[in-house]
Amino acid sequence: MKDRWEARTQMPLLVLAVAFGVAYAVPIVAPDAAPWVHRLCNRVEWAVWAAFALDYLVRLALAPARWAFVRSHPLDLLSVLLPLVQPLRLLRVVSTLLLVGRRARMAPQITLTTYVAGAVVGLMMFGSLAVLHVERDAPEGNIKTLGDAVWWSFTTMTTVGYGDHAPTTGLGRILAVGLMLSGIALLGVVTANIAAWFISRFDRDDAVERRQTELLEALTREVRELRAEVARLSAPAGAAADGPTLPAVPAPHVPRDPRDPAAPPVSATPPAPTAPTAPRA
Repeated sequence: MKDRWEARTQMPLLVLAVAFGVAYAVPIVAPDAAPWVHRLCNRVEWAVWAAFALDYLVRLALAPARWAFVRSHPLDLLSVLLPLVQPLRLLRVVSTLLLVGRRARMAPQITLTTYVAGAVVGLMMFGSLAVLHVERDAPEGNIKTLGDAVWWSFTTMTTVGYGDHAPTTGLGRILAVGLMLSGIALLGVVTANIAAWFISRFDRDDAVERRQTELLEALTREVRELRAEVARLSAPAGAAADGPTLPAVPAPHVPRDPRDPAAPPVSATPPAPTAPTAPRA
């Protein structure tokens, strides 16, 4: 039942997360918008947070062991309780981001690369908006536009820190610390993912080469066995075709004329008698 609930609510919650991002960005990007726009965005933010809180309560109710579920999902519980401690807009942002990230990791169709890419983009966007919201009205702040905020978020996440833009308020510096730590963690995940891709690619190539080598060795063995079988089958057939081998018969001894050694040997067999010749008339 719990798995079915999570599968059915996965896409609606992601849509609500996008709506929350739009509702959070509009009042910051367009501070001069009509009052009803600000009120609508505020209500959308609370509605999205309430939807994620309801999702947590339903999953808690459907869990077979509720206390084990609470202990294994501490960030979810913290995300639900944060906005109730003090109704700050930033706390709603943090809690909603944590809940969205938790549900995104549970989605089977979202791969690690997609999750990391979405986390980088979302963290940079919300970090830029949050620091712009905090630092724009600061007396000594130097982050006044959305471009400055995006540039600062990028340099902070990549731990470069040029120093041309920096938060001056206490809340802005807290955001900077969180963005630095999150950027280091995400960069570590990206680096590990790239290294794992190269290793898997090399292992796959090595496996192909090993398989080809094994096939060649098997083919060589088969050829060797076939040659031995052909030689074994052809040996008896050749011997039978030549017939049995007879012993050699020594030539008879023919005596020579003792008076003339150079004379040809005298045949031991007497010459055949010739027929008498008839007398001529």
